[in-house]
Amino acid sequence: MAIILSPEKSECLCIAICGSDVLLKQDNSALDFTDLLHLRAQIPDSLLFEEPCSGICALGFNTTEALPQHLIRLPLRAYFALHGEMAAMPYFRAKALYEWLSRNRYCPKCGNKLVPGTSPTETYLECPSCKNIIFPRIEPCIIVLVSKGDDILLALHRQRTTQYHSCLAGFIEAGESVEHAVRREILEETGIHVRNIQYFGSQSWPFPTQLMLGFTAEYESGEIKIQENELQSAAWFPRNDCPATPPAGSLAHRLIHGE
Repeated sequence: MAIILSPEKSECLCIAICGSDVLLKQDNSALDFTDLLHLRAQIPDSLLFEEPCSGICALGFNTTEALPQHLIRLPLRAYFALHGEMAAMPYFRAKALYEWLSRNRYCPKCGNKLVPGTSPTETYLECPSCKNIIFPRIEPCIIVLVSKGDDILLALHRQRTTQYHSCLAGFIEAGESVEHAVRREILEETGIHVRNIQYFGSQSWPFPTQLMLGFTAEYESGEIKIQENELQSAAWFPRNDCPATPPAGSLAHRLIHGE
């Protein structure tokens, strides 16, 4: 999946990513290559790239300036909820690649500027000086629904702008197994010990580079004592009488509502 920066033309699906939003036409259809070129001319710091094997050509940027009136901004999470995983996958790929390209401009070994790799089957950046190779990276995370009889453990997270109650989640640390990360995160954030950890499913979550691995677990022991720098609150709720939870389409929603 070789990547090409600044393509001259493209027959791929054209995608514009602005922060965590996707740009669409007023009728909610995808952009064309001319739209990307116009945006690129308007936003000097934007990054235009193409990955032919995945069928995407994308322009990525971050701006708070007004955009052309014939375009609309839609949060990627909303696009995912409306259109489903398969339709959202190219947009999530574009978002992840933009984050990777914008954060990896220079070789971490020798400081020279990185260039796209030449392999027709792999996407990577290469240092022309020391030949160091940088592949796109993902950051694996766990998200866990803990049950205690008919009740489930939900929390309000401090770092989120919404007031949704959701599952506990966290990054997998170096040297950990997934199961260890599940036990550690729940214990650190709530003081609860769990057992019977079961894999549920996964979801790409490129905000900016996460892969969410979903699990269920059962309460074993302990009383709730929240990690206050991470959580506002945590409590047991009846599964059929929950407070506001993340919207449909998210892995958290599927865990909580058994979908």
